Amino acid sequence: MDPAEPGNPIESLPELEETARKMKIHEYQAKRILAGFGVPVPKGEVIFAAEEAAPVGARFEGDCILKAQVHSGGRGEAGGVKRASSPQEVEKFAGEMLGMTLTTRQTGSQGRKVRRLLVEEAVQLDRELYLSILVDRSTARPLILASGQGGMEIEELAKSDPEKILRVPVDPRIGLRPFQGRRLAYRLGMEGELVRQFVRILEGLYRMFEETDASLLEINPLVVTGEGILMALDAKLSFDDNALYRHPELRELR
Repeated sequence: MDPAEPGNPIESLPELEETARKMKIHEYQAKRILAGFGVPVPKGEVIFAAEEAAPVGARFEGDCILKAQVHSGGRGEAGGVKRASSPQEVEKFAGEMLGMTLTTRQTGSQGRKVRRLLVEEAVQLDRELYLSILVDRSTARPLILASGQGGMEIEELAKSDPEKILRVPVDPRIGLRPFQGRRLAYRLGMEGELVRQFVRILEGLYRMFEETDASLLEINPLVVTGEGILMALDAKLSFDDNALYRHPELRELR
């Protein structure tokens, strides 16, 4: 059986939601961990006050993305993601966003207060993909989900185009094998150097998933930049509470 065959991804979605209720960390924290395992991420800095924004914007030559750091999807639709074109605009948007209450489908009507922002360099996008790793409780194995339709909620994609979600189960006794990454890359329409980049990234993600006892890793989107580089533009990461005693460095991120 092709290890990147489309399956019935809807069966896995309740597990994805369940694992997301474990210990979560913010996007900027997740990206620091990913970078430590060789996964390319945009350059960015975290700010806690509006007056910190302009110097950060200047370092990125003004073209920046500001992201509210709250535990919720759908931030962009709720005003929690903005693009600035100058250091002055970075500071202006930071003043508007810090302290605001962000309300999304996931936060409920009470919303969540924005106390920190991630300011990142803007990246030119050629293509958006979806990639995640979770623990499939029905098989007690890690499961990789991937799709060429990045940038949208996986639950929505599962309802509208379930055949576009690819599933790769991984035997934990053997680990992720290189040919699984290559086949998945081909199924996602990659070739040449992109395939090699994807395999390296997937191997780094799986190693991180195992070594940190993660319960859910979701990159949405994983993008191909205008320079032909694969990069994790957004990242969601949560961990198994029962394994945190082995990771005091992760407990401190709570």
